[in-house]
Amino acid sequence: MELSKDVATKFAKLGISSYTQLALTIPHSYEDLRLHNKLYPHTHQLIDATVESLYKGANSIQITFYAHNFGHHITGVLFRPKPYMTHQFCVGRREYYYGLVECKQGQYSMSMPKKVTTIGVITPKYKCGLKTDVMWRLVQKELNLEKLLAEGIPKEMAQKVLKLHFVDTITSEKKELDTKTLAALKYIEIYSYMKELQRKRRYFQALISKKSEYQEWVETLPFKLTPEQINAIEDIQKDFAKNVASKRMVVGDVGSGKTMVILASAFMISPHRSILMAPTTILANQLYEEACKFLPNIKSVLITNKSKKVNLKEYDFIIGTHAVLYRELPEAALVMVDEQHRFGTKQRNILEKLTSEGKEKPHYLQFSATPIPRTLAMIESANIDVSLITSTPFTKDIDSQVIHKRDFPELLTHIKSEISMNNQVLIVYPLVEQSEVLEYQSIEEARGYWEKNFKNVFVTHGKDKEKEQVLLEFRDKGNILISTTVVEVGISLPRLTTVIIVGAERLGLSTLHQLRGRVSRTGLKGYCYLYTNQENSSRLEKFVHTKSGFDIANLDLKFRKSGDLLKGLNQSGNQFRWFDFAEDAKIAQQIKSALHLEK
Repeated sequence: MELSKDVATKFAKLGISSYTQLALTIPHSYEDLRLHNKLYPHTHQLIDATVESLYKGANSIQITFYAHNFGHHITGVLFRPKPYMTHQFCVGRREYYYGLVECKQGQYSMSMPKKVTTIGVITPKYKCGLKTDVMWRLVQKELNLEKLLAEGIPKEMAQKVLKLHFVDTITSEKKELDTKTLAALKYIEIYSYMKELQRKRRYFQALISKKSEYQEWVETLPFKLTPEQINAIEDIQKDFAKNVASKRMVVGDVGSGKTMVILASAFMISPHRSILMAPTTILANQLYEEACKFLPNIKSVLITNKSKKVNLKEYDFIIGTHAVLYRELPEAALVMVDEQHRFGTKQRNILEKLTSEGKEKPHYLQFSATPIPRTLAMIESANIDVSLITSTPFTKDIDSQVIHKRDFPELLTHIKSEISMNNQVLIVYPLVEQSEVLEYQSIEEARGYWEKNFKNVFVTHGKDKEKEQVLLEFRDKGNILISTTVVEVGISLPRLTTVIIVGAERLGLSTLHQLRGRVSRTGLKGYCYLYTNQENSSRLEKFVHTKSGFDIANLDLKFRKSGDLLKGLNQSGNQFRWFDFAEDAKIAQQIKSALHLEK
């Protein structure tokens, strides 16, 4: 798309880069400069009038008009008039005037009348980075059906939106957009957004392209993979066969079995090398143990801050924390990052750069246990390929309940009962230390009670340098763990059956779901208690009755909105004006097809 220097400058001031985005900058109102023979109160109208008298007050001017097109008098009022305004009204002169018409007890008045010379047209008014007249001239000169069609907008949609700029009829009742126009705006808005994402996506030659098989490995497993695990593995299998270095995000709910997809990926790329980075030592350890168990023929190594220096060229599967970034890494055909949102973009980019030579890049896989709404996944697919794992290998049996202070005695009975069965309890507090603002106890305030009344109570939090060691000790011999949301992601606690979240209304639904996902990991009966001082919370009540992480993500959308994918600035708050993530999944699917983003 070639733009003249003048148009490019104006586009920059508007913060847009295409004619589609210009079309979406719709008018906020219109000036109807046509003459009518009927007055409509509460609307701006044009009158063909003679000025009969003028009265100047301290802060206003009153003008008596005789409106020829209506056949009676109207009183015009200018509030705090500027000097130039009075020159527009000369007694005895007949001109065209435009202003807001009101009617009280049969008497008509016009607020802030102004003289106009252009009549017989409907002129759009814009609130944007350009003055209204400059914007209108730009639209008249540059915006047309041909340009929108050239950018891929369907004809019917383009015509609907163009009608908002080039209006031939307008009524006093026209306050809201009709259904078809709104649908067109939604389509064009998200189409423009996904196309921009697609344009920003960069493609590189893959270091290794190979046709891989996974069935032989799957048959060695002592359990059966779910259909969605197989689908994700087959997506990655197709990626590896392409000459282009793939970028894929695998999103799976808590306990959905992403680890097996990671191991399958390392198996399929072998005998070429894989690197996997995890956010914590505990997670890296767990993944290393699984690799040793299920990939016995692939030589694996674990790298943490405490690992001794080894020659990494001797290993086929390098698993580690961010410590891998500070080692001399050999070339790898596949780079994987688990819980990718826990790393900064800078850390992920360092990893990618360390493992590539020249213009060729490794295949790149990201894994996340934080479910995103399916609509978001469809839109994100313009920038990165997405595989969703929405089911779990076994159904978790977790009872969720909102509780209050009066329920504490019952809660204590439950805790004692679970501990007597050799099960574990997690209590999550909102803060480490006391706060005057927050009406809930902190870890430091509460720990004394639990340590006094129960044995084997462990305490940790985000700033605790020993937190990973504490979690490991708790896993083996603890009864109660008191913590902040540090345990949201990561460690597997097979005996954990109960989580109690204090001040639950302060946390996002996705975080609550992550915490709930810590319990019942091995099929035991689980319990999740949401402790709140609020008597009523529809958000928490809806959470209690929603089990799937992807449904939780959609629910979270309705309460928080979607955030910004393109610039990565807003984590919540919908940056779209018309498109609604929670309601408009079908439109996203249509655009995914139109942009050929289907697998």
